[in-house]
Amino acid sequence: MSKAANTRLTILQKGFELIYTKGYQTTSIDEIIATTQVTKGAFYYHFKTKDEMGIAIIEEILKPTMQEHFIKPTEASKNPTEDFYNMISYLLLEDPFLQVKYGCPVGNLTQEMTPWNDKFSESLAELVNLWKETIIKTIEKGKESGLIRKDVIGEQVAFFILSGYWGIRNFGKLQNDISAYLVYLKELRSYLNGLR
Repeated sequence: MSKAANTRLTILQKGFELIYTKGYQTTSIDEIIATTQVTKGAFYYHFKTKDEMGIAIIEEILKPTMQEHFIKPTEASKNPTEDFYNMISYLLLEDPFLQVKYGCPVGNLTQEMTPWNDKFSESLAELVNLWKETIIKTIEKGKESGLIRKDVIGEQVAFFILSGYWGIRNFGKLQNDISAYLVYLKELRSYLNGLR
């Protein structure tokens, strides 16, 4: 990786960490520059504006992360009810990066940015729709293999899983405690078992 590419990646990674812990609007370019220890000129060489950097974070940091931890496990599912539960449980209780007190990075950016920035809305919608569509396809495969009831509607399941995950992340963030996660996971298990 060239020095310029490495600098760009460092800005994106450190910028993402700051935005995840502080929020997009309260994180300044000066803070990102101070954290990355690059010059202002180096920042503006790679990104004309903070919003341009924000979109790059979605495309180059969040999208690959979601591919790895949300999409691939869903696509590889052999038993959707078990695999969905295990994935959500891992994301809530074991993922080393996602912290209770900061919630879900994609959910946070969606709430903070979509009301006033169309480019953020488009990038985030693409990301979320990819996960939603992957869940739907996995439900359809589960129906074909007899692991999911034939009357189950994949889109309803996808919306239920997505909204439940984002919602419980917000409760955890509000309480800064995993106890809400444990209650949610118990009910999620019951819901998923009911799809068989």
